[in-house]
Amino acid sequence: MRTFGRLQLVILIVFLFVMGPPLRAQGEPTRPSVVVLTFKGPLSGILVDYIERGIERAEQQGAEAVVILLDTPGGSIDLMDRLVQAIINAPLPIIVFVYPPGAHASSAGTFITLAAHIAAMAPNTTIGAASPVGPGGQEIPETLRKKVENTLAEDAEQLAAKRGRKAAEWARKAVLEAVAADAQEALELGLIDLMAGDLNELLQRIDGWEVEGAFDTRVLHTANAQIVEMPMSPLEDFLNRIITPSLALLLITLGVQLLLAEFSQPGGYVAGIAGTIALILGIYALGVLDANYAGLALIALAFVLFILDIKAPTHGALTLGGIITFIAGAALLFYQPFMEIPWKTIIALALLTAGFFVFIIAKVLRAQKRKPWTGIEALVGKEGEARTDLNPTGLVYVDGLWQAEAEDPPIPAGSKVIVVGHRGLRLRVRSARSGVS
Repeated sequence: MRTFGRLQLVILIVFLFVMGPPLRAQGEPTRPSVVVLTFKGPLSGILVDYIERGIERAEQQGAEAVVILLDTPGGSIDLMDRLVQAIINAPLPIIVFVYPPGAHASSAGTFITLAAHIAAMAPNTTIGAASPVGPGGQEIPETLRKKVENTLAEDAEQLAAKRGRKAAEWARKAVLEAVAADAQEALELGLIDLMAGDLNELLQRIDGWEVEGAFDTRVLHTANAQIVEMPMSPLEDFLNRIITPSLALLLITLGVQLLLAEFSQPGGYVAGIAGTIALILGIYALGVLDANYAGLALIALAFVLFILDIKAPTHGALTLGGIITFIAGAALLFYQPFMEIPWKTIIALALLTAGFFVFIIAKVLRAQKRKPWTGIEALVGKEGEARTDLNPTGLVYVDGLWQAEAEDPPIPAGSKVIVVGHRGLRLRVRSARSGVS
């Protein structure tokens, strides 16, 4: 009997291992969950991939809804269209919450907010200014600009139509006239469904709301929902953090300086490797931010002026021109609202860059031109005495005894010689009577 009981226990354990834990009893309450995604920064492929992956995982986990905490100055129209489609066709409710206070849903962020099944804003946040701009800050040709604006205006109007006539009219103006609204104005216009101070208040207030979408109709149960935050991967977070105007300018400036330092004093490789990495990251950030080509050209010109002032000194005139050009280029580098680089950052980088060329690169170049005063290089040009016949090799005394090779053999012992060079550790000498050529 005891053996039979043990056999039954083994069979039960194997069954539980294969079948998994027992199912919940029917009617047993389960706590709903809400997946929270943080969308902060300019619209990029990294952020779009992150949001799409978050929606997919939320569906797999059976979440009640996805909340996107939004704070963006906007970005690419193509990426905006992709994200808007992902939200509209999502298999569960998507709630866009412009948060925290001080956040913006500008440009493409306006479309993302309007596409949400529920749109909310925190106090002291803004939405709007959705006028299109050309790549690299270039002016869009008149005919093309009208086509792009009209298309975007129609898209914005359609997205806002479900929120009422006033919302649709405002959405059109956001594209054609670059209008913007704060949270209270957006609520009064019907652009958003509610205002909330934080995430918990938002979930409490939308509890019981009926939502329609590609998932048909659902009633939200969010009052006591478990909040599941899904952060970016470390690599995604790092790449997303460097996509800021100030950091992009810093990386480009630092990368160029380190590469110039490596070229002017080669051999260490550390500066060259670090400079290459910084420059690549800076170029990546500038590409995502869609930098103004005119601003980039002025910054490049500033570096040229700094270098020219070292090669052909002009008593600081070219350096002053480089500082002014750098400041102008940095100011023009980004053209979208809320993406301007602070003036103090621009001026500080301009002065530090000028100082780098004046005090570091210039000193390195001068040191390279200076005659060596130690080692075998320092013997070139000095006079010595042949201690043995040089025909063509022998010994000479020049601040010590050296193997030497005569360029004009033979040179008898006791003759005065002048060092004209060296091959390895062997001096090349010439008779002092011949002079140095």
